[in-house]
Amino acid sequence: MEDSAGGARKATKSKLFEFLVHGVRPGMASGARMPHQGAPMGPPGPPYGGTPSTRPGLPNPTLDPSRKRPAPAQQAQQAQQQQQQQQQPAPPQQPAIQSRPRKKPVGFPGASEMASRQIEMREAQSDPPIGSNAKRRKMADKILPQRIRELVPESQAYMDLLAFERKLDQTIMRKRVDIQEALKRPMKQKRKLRLYISNTFNPAKPEVEDSEGSIASWELRVEGKLLDDPGKQKRKFSSFFKSLVIELDKDLYGPDNHLVEWHRTPTTQETDGFQVKRPGDVNVRCTLLLMLDYQPPQFKLDPRLARLLGIHTQTRSCIVQALWQYVKTNKLQDPHEKEYINCDKYFQQIFDCPRLKFCEIPQRLTNLLLPPDPIVINHIISVDPNDQKKTACYDIDVEVDDPLKTQMSGFLLSTANQQEIALLDNKIHETIESINQLKIQRDFMLSFSRDPKGFIEDWICSQNRDLKLMTDVVGNPEEERGAEFYNQPWSQEAVSRYFYSKIQQRRLELEQALAMRNT
Repeated sequence: MEDSAGGARKATKSKLFEFLVHGVRPGMASGARMPHQGAPMGPPGPPYGGTPSTRPGLPNPTLDPSRKRPAPAQQAQQAQQQQQQQQQPAPPQQPAIQSRPRKKPVGFPGASEMASRQIEMREAQSDPPIGSNAKRRKMADKILPQRIRELVPESQAYMDLLAFERKLDQTIMRKRVDIQEALKRPMKQKRKLRLYISNTFNPAKPEVEDSEGSIASWELRVEGKLLDDPGKQKRKFSSFFKSLVIELDKDLYGPDNHLVEWHRTPTTQETDGFQVKRPGDVNVRCTLLLMLDYQPPQFKLDPRLARLLGIHTQTRSCIVQALWQYVKTNKLQDPHEKEYINCDKYFQQIFDCPRLKFCEIPQRLTNLLLPPDPIVINHIISVDPNDQKKTACYDIDVEVDDPLKTQMSGFLLSTANQQEIALLDNKIHETIESINQLKIQRDFMLSFSRDPKGFIEDWICSQNRDLKLMTDVVGNPEEERGAEFYNQPWSQEAVSRYFYSKIQQRRLELEQALAMRNT
């Protein structure tokens, strides 16, 4: 699953990049190229031979402060600030900060210089590191503009590949979400665990002085293995159980020595079997109690609830789901207050109330859920020498993790082919950007070739507007250079306003001087 999804995405990216760079359509033989149609695309490199803020042949725009014409209100405010500064003592002079000199802009470069700039820019932008803070690419950045598609009809093949890639990405993303949801639920398979119970008898040897050899004894072995286990790592026998209790004959071994218990703890070391050794030379009846280790935990239902739902032992979530299914089937949900359940006679017997909220059921279930029943096996430990080779076998149903769960987790965590796909994606984005730049250059050259004079005039006007926006120039300096600009009807009113502001300013100064003298 992982290899097929990654391979499909990588193949789609490779086809997109081949079409953009080499003009190879899907299904064409290797080495074949599409015939070029349409007008030539113009010189290489970015438009105008520089950054968008630099115009060809335009000197570095610097603003002369005397060229700015402030408004009358600003003039009065500036004059008042100058007078206040003159009255205050001058602060100690500080060394002036030297401004950083600007680089003189270069004119329209030649073809060789433009080609070298384009190569440098591509080298700087190529192969960005994955996971860095580079510009995030979007799917919309890979779409060719409509004008370029009209100019090159063969580009429709690229758009078809792009649509296929989008569908493939959506399918893979939907499958990933499905796998994530599936992994949240327990994925179990029922398998057979074969249990082997055997024993050996060691008769007494009077000639042996050792205390162990002089007394007859028997040894009980409890072992097991999973049938048809496809896993590479075999599970230990003890990992299937939570506890194991062997109850021997109480009359033979007394009330204090007739139980052999094993319980799982967080530090338990797993083992392939259990061994019990005791002295004795007669047959012994024993009972094995095996408590399975359910993951997630399972519970035995109260007999009344078990008869109602038809479930004997199950997980808590499955029991709640079965209760909800019973409520829907028997239409016990209140039609007006949806959170309430109108109990029927069976629910009233179990929960002891005529009406309850469904959210209260998990809490009420606590008293109705019991530990699951252990597996009980009765066995006779034989000390007959002729009966030593017999082994009792029992098959137990156990739940193990589905091997598909490991593959699904590996698919989600896999990063195979991700780096190569990301590199192909970056190359596609760079190629689309280069095509857009070439289209801008072509439009520039075609406009200039159709009407050189009008194009230059429009271009100069556009530069003039951009220059005003960049330098915050107020008014039109070219018009202000002529005398006709000051003979317009508004000039008289402007002069009157200017003198009025000066008179008001002088009046304020005199009033302040008189007030200081009187005090």
